Amino acid sequence: MADDPMPEDPFSALPMFGDLAKALSGQGPLNWDAARQFAQLSATGQRPEHNVDPVLRTTFADLARIAAMHVNDVTGLDHEFPEPVLMTRGQWAQSTLDAYRPLFTELATSLGAAGDHPDDDSDPMAKMMAGISKMMAPAMLGMTVGSMVGTLAQRVFGLHDLPIPRERSEVVLVPDNIDAFAAAWSITTDEMRLWVLAHELAGHVILGVPHLRDPLTDLIRRHVGAFRADPGAVADKLAGLEMGGGDPLESLQQAFGDPELLLGAVRSADQLELEPELDAAVATVVGYTDWVVDAVAVRVIGGDALTIAEAVRRQRVEASPDDLFVERLLGIRLGDDQVRRGKQFVQGVVDRAGEHGLELLLTTPGSLPTANEVDAPGLWLARVTGH
Repeated sequence: MADDPMPEDPFSALPMFGDLAKALSGQGPLNWDAARQFAQLSATGQRPEHNVDPVLRTTFADLARIAAMHVNDVTGLDHEFPEPVLMTRGQWAQSTLDAYRPLFTELATSLGAAGDHPDDDSDPMAKMMAGISKMMAPAMLGMTVGSMVGTLAQRVFGLHDLPIPRERSEVVLVPDNIDAFAAAWSITTDEMRLWVLAHELAGHVILGVPHLRDPLTDLIRRHVGAFRADPGAVADKLAGLEMGGGDPLESLQQAFGDPELLLGAVRSADQLELEPELDAAVATVVGYTDWVVDAVAVRVIGGDALTIAEAVRRQRVEASPDDLFVERLLGIRLGDDQVRRGKQFVQGVVDRAGEHGLELLLTTPGSLPTANEVDAPGLWLARVTGH
């Protein structure tokens, strides 16, 4: 009857979904089994992966010694680099889930806390949708995060495609992606490998500096922890599902795998306040990394370095849905405007203080530019030099 009360268990009429939700909700705010399974599936496309050829490890180790010497020379440091670790796409996806686990847990916790209190407890439909959201949230987040990381694994070169600090200090490469990119752009394989090594080693140096790494890490975590979920977003999405004539399970999978379902209405005022500072930090790290890579690549590759840099730039700015999800989730914006802003800051420092002026970023505590200083390198130089 129309006036029958809503059941306490929103899945009482759909036991299959209820069993699924209960099975996937026993690992806290994010289901890591689901995340790992979806990451592996997206990274490999269900195709078997073979271990990296030991000969390839030797080749990359030899090239890394060449790149490391020049990175140290350009940065003015005497940095000790670990030997590169070569991974398959699936291995990269699993290691990245582990590395980003604190961030994803922070996200899941903030969304779960915000979703525990529906606005109108007297509305049976709202109560049911809130129950569905709360029950399925760990699985939804696990599937979405896993799919995102797995898709990224299909094209990343190493750890520093995204300027996100990791706790473990490693140099990690995905040779299948590097060599596939070289073939697609008709780039000599060894030149492409040297370019990627220059990029990964430069990132290793820059994000290994505590006064650059720690503030950036803190900004990203604060951004992730500032999401404020709107339970109504889930209700609206589920209400709009087209079940007639289709597969209900497939429709639910599509809905729960849609980042907009999780992040479409959760941006908070705190995040808007953090955005300028986080943008400035990302622009600085990306701008300085690119400058080091360009300087090293011209030395070890020559004229083709510019071709490689342009090809990589195109891949970077051609945002996919997964890139946009990363941007919205972690606050890491890598569009043309952001990259150009970082490049202009670095060039502004060089114009005023020479190439050695950039070493102040690495050697001076508190040297991470503010939002205003990124757009006014002279102000930054005046602050860090004291005059």
